[in-house]
Amino acid sequence: MKIILMSMPDVAPVIMHESAFHMPNGGIASVAGNIDEGHKVFIIDLIRKRGKLKKYLTKTMLKIRPDIVGLSSMSWQYETCVKLIKLIKQLLPDVKIVIGGYHATLMHEEIGASPESAFIDFMIRGEGEEACRRLVNALDGKDRLEDIASLSYKSNGHFIHNQKGELLDLSRLKPPIRDKRRLTWGYHIMNSKIEVMETSRGCTRTCNYCSIRHMYGRNFRAYPIERVLENLDDIYYNRKTRWAFVSDDNLVLDPERVIEICDAIIARQYKNLHLVVQADCISMSRNETMVSKMSQAGIRSVFLGIENVSKKNLVTAGKGNIVDASRKAIELCHKYGIMVVGGLIFGFPDDDEKDIIENYQFLKSIGSDTAYCQILTPYPKTGMRQDLLDQGLVTNPDDYRWYNGMWANVKTIHLDADRLQYLFWYHRQKVLGWWEPSERARSQGALWIPIWLYAFKPLAKFFIGRSLKKYGWEGRYQRVIKRQAAVNVFKDLEGV
Repeated sequence: MKIILMSMPDVAPVIMHESAFHMPNGGIASVAGNIDEGHKVFIIDLIRKRGKLKKYLTKTMLKIRPDIVGLSSMSWQYETCVKLIKLIKQLLPDVKIVIGGYHATLMHEEIGASPESAFIDFMIRGEGEEACRRLVNALDGKDRLEDIASLSYKSNGHFIHNQKGELLDLSRLKPPIRDKRRLTWGYHIMNSKIEVMETSRGCTRTCNYCSIRHMYGRNFRAYPIERVLENLDDIYYNRKTRWAFVSDDNLVLDPERVIEICDAIIARQYKNLHLVVQADCISMSRNETMVSKMSQAGIRSVFLGIENVSKKNLVTAGKGNIVDASRKAIELCHKYGIMVVGGLIFGFPDDDEKDIIENYQFLKSIGSDTAYCQILTPYPKTGMRQDLLDQGLVTNPDDYRWYNGMWANVKTIHLDADRLQYLFWYHRQKVLGWWEPSERARSQGALWIPIWLYAFKPLAKFFIGRSLKKYGWEGRYQRVIKRQAAVNVFKDLEGV
Protein backbone atom coordinates (compact mmCIF):
# COMPACT_ATOMS: atom_id res chain seq x y z
CA MET A 1 0.00 0.00 0.00
CA LYS A 2 1.05 3.61 -0.55
CA ILE A 3 0.86 5.87 2.50
CA ILE A 4 1.46 9.59 2.94
CA LEU A 5 1.79 11.06 6.43
CA MET A 6 1.75 14.82 6.85
CA SER A 7 2.05 17.52 9.48
CA MET A 8 0.26 20.86 9.40
CA PRO A 9 1.55 24.17 7.96
CA ASP A 10 0.29 26.32 10.87
CA VAL A 11 2.98 27.96 12.99
CA ALA A 12 3.15 29.85 16.29
CA PRO A 13 5.89 32.51 15.93
CA VAL A 14 6.20 33.25 19.64
CA ILE A 15 9.97 33.91 19.66
CA MET A 16 10.91 34.76 16.09
CA HIS A 17 9.35 35.44 12.71
CA GLU A 18 7.50 32.44 11.29
CA SER A 19 10.15 31.95 8.60
CA ALA A 20 13.07 31.88 11.09
CA PHE A 21 12.90 28.20 11.88
CA HIS A 22 11.13 25.23 10.30
CA MET A 23 11.60 21.88 12.00
CA PRO A 24 10.47 18.44 10.83
CA ASN A 25 7.68 16.69 12.70
CA GLY A 26 9.28 13.91 14.72
CA GLY A 27 5.98 12.19 15.44
CA ILE A 28 5.02 11.40 11.86
CA ALA A 29 8.65 10.45 11.11
CA SER A 30 8.53 7.86 13.88
CA VAL A 31 5.11 6.53 12.83
CA ALA A 32 6.33 6.23 9.24
CA GLY A 33 9.49 4.44 10.30
CA ASN A 34 7.49 1.77 12.11
CA ILE A 35 5.18 0.77 9.26
CA ASP A 36 6.02 -2.76 8.15
CA GLU A 37 8.18 -3.37 5.11
CA GLY A 38 6.34 -4.04 1.88
CA HIS A 39 4.47 -0.73 1.96
CA LYS A 40 5.57 2.55 0.38
CA VAL A 41 5.48 5.39 2.88
CA PHE A 42 6.18 9.09 2.37
CA ILE A 43 6.34 12.10 4.70
CA ILE A 44 5.26 15.68 4.03
CA ASP A 45 5.98 18.51 6.47
CA LEU A 46 3.65 21.24 5.22
CA ILE A 47 5.52 23.89 7.19
CA ARG A 48 7.84 23.87 4.15
CA LYS A 49 4.96 24.46 1.71
CA ARG A 50 3.03 27.24 3.44
CA GLY A 51 2.79 29.47 0.38
CA LYS A 52 1.43 26.94 -2.10
CA LEU A 53 -0.50 24.27 -0.24
CA LYS A 54 -3.21 23.52 -2.76
CA LYS A 55 -0.90 23.46 -5.77
CA TYR A 56 1.69 21.29 -4.02
CA LEU A 57 -0.78 18.80 -2.59
CA THR A 58 -2.73 18.52 -5.83
CA LYS A 59 0.43 17.69 -7.75
CA THR A 60 1.76 15.30 -5.10
CA MET A 61 -1.48 13.43 -4.45
CA LEU A 62 -2.22 12.88 -8.13
CA LYS A 63 1.34 11.74 -8.77
CA ILE A 64 1.58 9.23 -5.91
CA ARG A 65 -2.13 8.36 -5.61
CA PRO A 66 -1.82 7.04 -2.05
CA ASP A 67 -4.19 4.49 -0.56
CA ILE A 68 -3.94 6.10 2.89
CA VAL A 69 -3.27 9.68 3.99
CA GLY A 70 -2.56 10.37 7.65
CA LEU A 71 -2.68 13.89 9.10
CA SER A 72 -1.38 14.95 12.51
CA SER A 73 -2.57 18.17 14.14
CA MET A 74 -2.68 20.13 17.34
CA SER A 75 -6.00 21.69 18.37
CA TRP A 76 -5.09 25.09 16.91
CA GLN A 77 -4.18 23.43 13.60
CA TYR A 78 -7.35 21.38 13.31
CA GLU A 79 -9.35 23.77 11.11
CA THR A 80 -6.55 23.70 8.53
CA CYS A 81 -6.44 19.91 8.89
CA VAL A 82 -10.14 19.67 7.97
CA LYS A 83 -9.63 21.86 4.91
CA LEU A 84 -6.75 19.67 3.77
CA ILE A 85 -8.83 16.53 4.27
CA LYS A 86 -11.60 17.95 2.10
CA LEU A 87 -9.10 18.89 -0.60
CA ILE A 88 -7.57 15.41 -0.57
CA LYS A 89 -10.99 13.77 -0.75
CA GLN A 90 -11.89 15.97 -3.74
CA LEU A 91 -8.73 14.82 -5.51
CA LEU A 92 -8.93 11.15 -4.48
CA PRO A 93 -12.44 10.22 -3.29
CA ASP A 94 -11.47 6.64 -2.41
CA VAL A 95 -8.42 7.44 -0.31
CA LYS A 96 -8.60 6.47 3.37
CA ILE A 97 -8.14 9.41 5.74
CA VAL A 98 -6.55 8.89 9.16
CA ILE A 99 -6.07 11.66 11.73
CA GLY A 100 -3.87 11.57 14.82
CA GLY A 101 -1.94 13.80 17.19
CA TYR A 102 -3.11 15.78 20.19
CA HIS A 103 -6.46 16.97 18.87
CA ALA A 104 -7.63 13.58 17.67
CA THR A 105 -6.51 12.07 20.99
CA LEU A 106 -8.25 14.64 23.16
CA MET A 107 -11.37 15.23 21.07
CA HIS A 108 -12.08 11.93 19.29
CA GLU A 109 -15.63 11.69 20.60
CA GLU A 110 -16.44 15.25 19.56
CA ILE A 111 -14.83 14.75 16.14
CA GLY A 112 -16.77 11.53 15.66
CA ALA A 113 -20.03 13.44 16.15
CA SER A 114 -19.02 16.43 13.98
CA PRO A 115 -19.97 17.23 10.35
CA GLU A 116 -16.38 16.70 9.18
CA SER A 117 -16.47 13.10 10.39
CA ALA A 118 -18.05 12.28 7.02
CA PHE A 119 -14.60 12.86 5.45
CA ILE A 120 -12.58 10.99 8.12
CA ASP A 121 -12.24 7.21 8.08
CA PHE A 122 -10.03 6.53 11.11
CA MET A 123 -8.61 8.22 14.21
CA ILE A 124 -5.55 7.13 16.17
CA ARG A 125 -5.41 8.20 19.80
CA GLY A 126 -2.19 8.63 21.72
CA GLU A 127 1.05 7.08 20.47
CA GLY A 128 0.64 6.23 16.82
CA GLU A 129 3.40 3.81 15.86
CA GLU A 130 1.72 0.49 16.69
CA ALA A 131 -1.86 1.48 15.93
CA CYS A 132 -0.91 2.94 12.54
CA ARG A 133 1.25 -0.07 11.69
CA ARG A 134 -1.63 -2.42 12.41
CA LEU A 135 -4.17 -0.21 10.64
CA VAL A 136 -2.14 -0.33 7.43
CA ASN A 137 -1.94 -4.10 7.74
CA ALA A 138 -5.68 -4.34 8.41
CA LEU A 139 -6.47 -2.35 5.28
CA ASP A 140 -4.18 -4.78 3.46
CA GLY A 141 -6.22 -7.70 4.80
CA LYS A 142 -3.69 -8.84 7.42
CA ASP A 143 -5.30 -7.62 10.67
CA ARG A 144 -8.72 -6.74 12.10
CA LEU A 145 -9.86 -3.17 12.85
CA GLU A 146 -11.80 -4.21 15.93
CA ASP A 147 -8.65 -5.71 17.47
CA ILE A 148 -6.44 -2.61 17.17
CA ALA A 149 -6.10 -0.73 20.46
CA SER A 150 -6.30 3.10 20.39
CA LEU A 151 -8.02 3.03 16.99
CA SER A 152 -11.34 4.67 16.16
CA TYR A 153 -13.04 3.33 13.04
CA LYS A 154 -16.43 3.53 11.37
CA SER A 155 -19.18 0.95 11.39
CA ASN A 156 -22.46 1.76 9.63
CA GLY A 157 -21.39 5.38 9.35
CA HIS A 158 -20.64 5.85 13.07
CA PHE A 159 -17.31 5.84 14.87
CA ILE A 160 -16.44 3.01 17.23
CA HIS A 161 -13.66 3.86 19.67
CA ASN A 162 -11.57 0.82 20.61
CA GLN A 163 -10.07 0.68 24.07
CA LYS A 164 -6.88 2.63 24.64
CA GLY A 165 -3.71 0.62 24.19
CA GLU A 166 -0.82 0.09 26.56
CA LEU A 167 2.10 2.48 26.38
CA LEU A 168 4.71 1.33 23.90
CA ASP A 169 8.03 -0.25 24.74
CA LEU A 170 10.34 2.39 23.30
CA SER A 171 13.21 -0.09 22.95
CA ARG A 172 11.22 -1.92 20.28
CA LEU A 173 10.49 1.08 18.07
CA LYS A 174 12.31 1.42 14.77
CA PRO A 175 14.14 4.68 13.95
CA PRO A 176 12.24 7.59 12.40
CA ILE A 177 12.42 8.31 8.68
CA ARG A 178 14.79 11.05 7.54
CA ASP A 179 15.72 9.79 4.06
CA LYS A 180 14.33 10.41 0.57
CA ARG A 181 10.92 9.16 1.61
CA ARG A 182 10.62 12.57 3.22
CA LEU A 183 9.24 14.63 0.34
CA THR A 184 9.91 18.02 1.92
CA TRP A 185 13.31 19.43 2.84
CA GLY A 186 15.03 22.64 3.93
CA TYR A 187 14.50 22.34 7.70
CA HIS A 188 16.41 25.10 9.47
CA ILE A 189 16.91 27.27 12.51
CA MET A 190 18.00 30.66 11.18
CA ASN A 191 20.80 29.79 8.72
CA SER A 192 21.61 26.31 10.10
CA LYS A 193 20.10 22.95 9.21
CA ILE A 194 18.19 21.27 12.03
CA GLU A 195 16.63 17.88 12.77
CA VAL A 196 14.43 16.55 15.59
CA MET A 197 15.06 13.57 17.88
CA GLU A 198 13.78 12.24 21.20
CA THR A 199 15.41 10.36 24.08
CA SER A 200 12.29 9.88 26.23
CA ARG A 201 8.53 10.35 26.36
CA GLY A 202 6.26 11.68 29.06
CA CYS A 203 6.48 13.85 32.15
CA THR A 204 5.62 13.23 35.79
CA ARG A 205 5.12 16.88 36.75
CA THR A 206 1.66 18.07 37.81
CA CYS A 207 1.16 21.17 35.61
CA ASN A 208 -2.59 21.34 35.14
CA TYR A 209 -2.52 23.46 31.97
CA CYS A 210 -0.68 20.73 30.04
CA SER A 211 -2.34 18.04 27.90
CA ILE A 212 0.65 15.67 27.70
CA ARG A 213 -0.87 13.25 30.22
CA HIS A 214 -3.67 12.53 27.75
CA MET A 215 -1.06 11.24 25.31
CA TYR A 216 1.11 9.22 27.68
CA GLY A 217 -0.43 9.37 31.13
CA ARG A 218 1.62 10.76 33.99
CA ASN A 219 4.76 8.68 33.49
CA PHE A 220 8.24 8.77 32.05
CA ARG A 221 9.84 6.28 29.63
CA ALA A 222 13.33 6.42 28.16
CA TYR A 223 14.90 5.05 25.02
CA PRO A 224 17.98 2.83 25.42
CA ILE A 225 21.13 4.89 25.17
CA GLU A 226 22.24 2.87 22.15
CA ARG A 227 19.10 3.98 20.34
CA VAL A 228 19.73 7.64 21.29
CA LEU A 229 23.23 7.45 19.82
CA GLU A 230 21.95 5.69 16.69
CA ASN A 231 19.50 8.54 16.21
CA LEU A 232 22.16 11.18 16.73
CA ASP A 233 24.56 9.41 14.36
CA ASP A 234 21.89 9.47 11.66
CA ILE A 235 21.42 13.21 12.12
CA TYR A 236 25.12 14.02 12.37
CA TYR A 237 26.65 11.72 9.77
CA ASN A 238 23.87 10.79 7.34
CA ARG A 239 21.96 14.10 7.33
CA LYS A 240 25.15 16.17 7.76
CA THR A 241 23.29 18.28 10.32
CA ARG A 242 24.85 19.88 13.40
CA TRP A 243 21.72 21.19 15.13
CA ALA A 244 19.09 18.94 16.71
CA PHE A 245 16.02 19.80 18.76
CA VAL A 246 15.48 17.15 21.44
CA SER A 247 11.69 16.99 21.66
CA ASP A 248 11.48 15.24 25.05
CA ASP A 249 8.74 16.82 27.16
CA ASN A 250 11.23 17.14 30.00
CA LEU A 251 14.72 15.81 29.34
CA VAL A 252 16.00 16.05 32.92
CA LEU A 253 13.45 14.10 34.98
CA ASP A 254 16.12 11.46 35.64
CA PRO A 255 19.42 13.33 36.19
CA GLU A 256 21.52 10.17 36.44
CA ARG A 257 20.26 9.05 33.05
CA VAL A 258 20.99 12.48 31.57
CA ILE A 259 24.58 12.25 32.82
CA GLU A 260 24.90 8.76 31.32
CA ILE A 261 23.61 9.98 27.94
CA CYS A 262 25.91 13.01 28.05
CA ASP A 263 28.94 10.83 28.81
CA ALA A 264 28.07 8.62 25.83
CA ILE A 265 27.73 11.67 23.55
CA ILE A 266 30.98 13.17 24.84
CA ALA A 267 32.77 9.89 24.09
CA ARG A 268 31.46 10.10 20.49
CA GLN A 269 33.47 13.32 20.01
CA TYR A 270 31.02 15.04 17.71
CA LYS A 271 32.36 18.40 16.58
CA ASN A 272 30.22 21.58 16.49
CA LEU A 273 27.16 19.73 17.78
CA HIS A 274 24.32 21.99 18.98
CA LEU A 275 21.47 20.42 20.92
CA VAL A 276 18.36 22.33 22.01
CA VAL A 277 16.34 20.80 24.87
CA GLN A 278 13.41 21.37 27.23
CA ALA A 279 13.89 21.03 30.98
CA ASP A 280 12.34 21.91 34.33
CA CYS A 281 13.85 24.43 36.71
CA ILE A 282 13.82 22.17 39.79
CA SER A 283 15.99 19.44 38.26
CA MET A 284 18.34 21.93 36.65
CA SER A 285 18.79 23.94 39.84
CA ARG A 286 19.66 20.91 41.97
CA ASN A 287 22.12 19.11 39.69
CA GLU A 288 25.17 21.16 38.80
CA THR A 289 27.10 18.08 37.70
CA MET A 290 24.31 17.27 35.24
CA VAL A 291 24.28 20.82 33.86
CA SER A 292 28.05 20.71 33.38
CA LYS A 293 27.79 17.41 31.51
CA MET A 294 24.96 18.78 29.35
CA SER A 295 27.20 21.61 28.25
CA GLN A 296 30.09 19.27 27.46
CA ALA A 297 27.76 17.06 25.41
CA GLY A 298 26.76 19.91 23.11
CA ILE A 299 23.57 21.16 24.71
CA ARG A 300 23.70 24.82 23.76
CA SER A 301 20.16 26.03 24.51
CA VAL A 302 17.52 25.01 27.03
CA PHE A 303 13.89 26.02 27.36
CA LEU A 304 13.01 26.46 31.04
CA GLY A 305 9.36 26.61 32.06
CA ILE A 306 9.54 29.39 34.65
CA GLU A 307 5.83 30.15 34.05
CA ASN A 308 5.22 32.93 36.61
CA VAL A 309 6.76 34.88 39.47
CA SER A 310 3.55 34.85 41.53
CA LYS A 311 3.44 32.08 44.14
CA LYS A 312 -0.35 32.09 43.94
CA ASN A 313 -0.29 31.64 40.17
CA LEU A 314 2.28 28.87 40.39
CA VAL A 315 0.03 26.99 42.79
CA THR A 316 -2.91 27.54 40.41
CA ALA A 317 -0.80 26.08 37.59
CA GLY A 318 0.18 23.05 39.68
CA LYS A 319 3.84 24.09 39.62
CA GLY A 320 4.63 24.88 43.24
CA ASN A 321 7.01 27.71 44.13
CA ILE A 322 9.86 27.48 41.63
CA VAL A 323 10.98 31.13 41.63
CA ASP A 324 14.23 30.51 43.50
CA ALA A 325 14.83 27.37 41.45
CA SER A 326 14.42 29.43 38.27
CA ARG A 327 17.13 31.84 39.37
CA LYS A 328 19.48 29.03 40.32
CA ALA A 329 18.80 27.06 37.13
CA ILE A 330 19.62 30.04 34.94
CA GLU A 331 22.71 30.81 37.00
CA LEU A 332 24.01 27.27 36.45
CA CYS A 333 23.17 27.27 32.74
CA HIS A 334 25.07 30.50 32.25
CA LYS A 335 28.00 29.24 34.29
CA TYR A 336 28.44 26.46 31.76
CA GLY A 337 27.66 28.48 28.65
CA ILE A 338 24.11 27.23 28.00
CA MET A 339 21.66 29.76 26.57
CA VAL A 340 18.29 29.96 28.34
CA VAL A 341 14.91 30.50 26.74
CA GLY A 342 12.72 31.55 29.66
CA GLY A 343 9.07 30.55 29.44
CA LEU A 344 6.42 32.73 31.09
CA ILE A 345 2.62 32.43 31.12
CA PHE A 346 0.36 35.47 31.55
CA GLY A 347 -3.36 35.75 32.18
CA PHE A 348 -3.94 33.82 35.41
CA PRO A 349 -7.29 34.56 37.08
CA ASP A 350 -6.01 37.23 39.47
CA ASP A 351 -3.59 38.96 37.07
CA ASP A 352 -3.76 42.72 36.62
CA GLU A 353 -1.47 45.14 34.78
CA LYS A 354 0.94 45.29 37.69
CA ASP A 355 1.38 41.51 37.60
CA ILE A 356 2.19 41.59 33.88
CA ILE A 357 4.87 44.23 34.42
CA GLU A 358 6.28 42.37 37.43
CA ASN A 359 6.65 39.13 35.46
CA TYR A 360 8.49 40.78 32.58
CA GLN A 361 10.75 42.57 35.06
CA PHE A 362 11.48 39.28 36.79
CA LEU A 363 12.39 37.59 33.50
CA LYS A 364 14.74 40.45 32.67
CA SER A 365 16.30 40.48 36.13
CA ILE A 366 17.26 36.80 36.13
CA GLY A 367 19.12 37.13 32.84
CA SER A 368 17.13 34.90 30.52
CA ASP A 369 18.81 35.09 27.11
CA THR A 370 15.49 35.27 25.31
CA ALA A 371 11.81 34.89 26.18
CA TYR A 372 9.06 32.46 25.23
CA CYS A 373 5.99 34.26 26.59
CA GLN A 374 2.44 32.97 26.18
CA ILE A 375 -1.07 33.75 27.37
CA LEU A 376 -2.74 31.11 29.52
CA THR A 377 -4.69 28.86 27.14
CA PRO A 378 -7.63 26.62 28.17
CA TYR A 379 -6.47 23.59 26.19
CA PRO A 380 -9.14 20.90 25.74
CA LYS A 381 -9.55 18.34 28.53
CA THR A 382 -7.05 19.98 30.89
CA GLY A 383 -7.72 20.67 34.55
CA MET A 384 -6.91 24.34 34.01
CA ARG A 385 -9.60 24.62 31.32
CA GLN A 386 -12.27 23.30 33.66
CA ASP A 387 -11.18 25.62 36.46
CA LEU A 388 -11.36 28.63 34.15
CA LEU A 389 -14.74 27.57 32.77
CA ASP A 390 -16.09 27.19 36.31
CA GLN A 391 -14.96 30.75 37.07
CA GLY A 392 -16.50 32.14 33.88
CA LEU A 393 -13.11 33.31 32.62
CA VAL A 394 -12.96 31.53 29.25
CA THR A 395 -13.98 34.04 26.58
CA ASN A 396 -13.41 31.74 23.59
CA PRO A 397 -14.44 28.19 24.52
CA ASP A 398 -14.45 26.46 21.15
CA ASP A 399 -12.69 28.33 18.31
CA TYR A 400 -9.45 26.43 18.65
CA ARG A 401 -7.68 28.32 15.85
CA TRP A 402 -6.50 30.79 18.50
CA TYR A 403 -5.27 28.18 21.00
CA ASN A 404 -1.54 28.43 20.25
CA GLY A 405 -0.46 30.54 23.24
CA MET A 406 -0.32 33.82 21.32
CA TRP A 407 -3.94 34.89 21.84
CA ALA A 408 -6.09 35.78 24.82
CA ASN A 409 -8.90 33.24 25.00
CA VAL A 410 -9.47 34.10 28.66
CA LYS A 411 -10.03 37.16 30.77
CA THR A 412 -8.92 37.75 34.34
CA ILE A 413 -10.82 39.13 37.30
CA HIS A 414 -9.30 42.53 36.51
CA LEU A 415 -8.77 42.53 32.74
CA ASP A 416 -11.02 41.65 29.82
CA ALA A 417 -9.51 39.54 27.03
CA ASP A 418 -8.77 42.48 24.72
CA ARG A 419 -7.03 44.43 27.46
CA LEU A 420 -5.04 41.37 28.52
CA GLN A 421 -3.93 40.85 24.92
CA TYR A 422 -2.80 44.46 24.58
CA LEU A 423 -0.96 44.68 27.90
CA PHE A 424 0.76 41.34 27.22
CA TRP A 425 2.15 42.85 24.01
CA TYR A 426 2.72 46.43 25.21
CA HIS A 427 4.73 45.67 28.33
CA ARG A 428 6.90 43.17 26.50
CA GLN A 429 7.99 46.08 24.29
CA LYS A 430 8.39 48.48 27.21
CA VAL A 431 10.05 46.20 29.78
CA LEU A 432 12.03 43.69 27.71
CA GLY A 433 12.71 46.14 24.90
CA TRP A 434 14.87 45.30 21.89
CA TRP A 435 16.62 41.97 22.07
CA GLU A 436 20.30 42.29 22.97
CA PRO A 437 22.15 39.05 22.16
CA SER A 438 24.09 37.64 25.09
CA GLU A 439 27.59 36.19 24.77
CA ARG A 440 26.00 32.74 24.55
CA ALA A 441 23.70 33.81 21.72
CA ARG A 442 26.57 35.49 19.89
CA SER A 443 28.67 32.33 20.08
CA GLN A 444 25.85 30.26 18.56
CA GLY A 445 24.92 32.70 15.81
CA ALA A 446 28.20 33.90 14.35
CA LEU A 447 26.56 34.66 11.00
CA TRP A 448 23.04 35.85 11.77
CA ILE A 449 23.73 37.79 14.99
CA PRO A 450 25.76 40.48 13.16
CA ILE A 451 23.02 40.64 10.52
CA TRP A 452 20.50 41.24 13.31
CA LEU A 453 22.65 43.81 15.11
CA TYR A 454 23.83 45.83 12.14
CA ALA A 455 21.09 45.40 9.53
CA PHE A 456 17.70 44.12 10.68
CA LYS A 457 17.59 45.77 14.09
CA PRO A 458 18.55 49.32 12.91
CA LEU A 459 16.05 49.09 10.05
CA ALA A 460 13.34 47.74 12.34
CA LYS A 461 13.96 50.46 14.91
CA PHE A 462 13.70 53.11 12.21
CA PHE A 463 10.45 51.85 10.70
CA ILE A 464 8.83 50.99 14.02
CA GLY A 465 9.84 54.37 15.44
CA ARG A 466 8.24 56.08 12.46
CA SER A 467 5.13 53.90 12.89
CA LEU A 468 4.86 54.84 16.58
CA LYS A 469 5.02 58.54 15.74
CA LYS A 470 2.26 58.12 13.20
CA TYR A 471 -0.07 55.67 14.95
CA GLY A 472 0.93 55.62 18.64
CA TRP A 473 1.17 52.45 20.72
CA GLU A 474 -2.47 51.45 20.23
CA GLY A 475 -2.28 51.96 16.49
CA ARG A 476 1.02 50.09 16.27
CA TYR A 477 -0.53 47.24 18.26
CA GLN A 478 -3.50 46.98 15.89
CA ARG A 479 -1.16 46.68 12.92
CA VAL A 480 0.88 43.96 14.64
CA ILE A 481 -2.20 42.01 15.65
CA LYS A 482 -3.62 42.20 12.14
CA ARG A 483 -0.43 40.74 10.71
CA GLN A 484 -0.23 38.00 13.34
CA ALA A 485 -3.85 37.03 12.75
CA ALA A 486 -3.04 36.44 9.07
CA VAL A 487 -0.01 34.20 9.69
CA ASN A 488 -2.03 30.97 9.46
CA VAL A 489 -4.54 32.08 6.85
CA PHE A 490 -3.98 30.01 3.70
CA LYS A 491 -5.87 31.74 0.95
CA ASP A 492 -5.53 28.89 -1.52
CA LEU A 493 -7.54 26.66 0.84
CA GLU A 494 -10.45 29.08 1.15
CA GLY A 495 -13.59 27.65 -0.37
CA VAL A 496 -12.32 24.06 -0.17
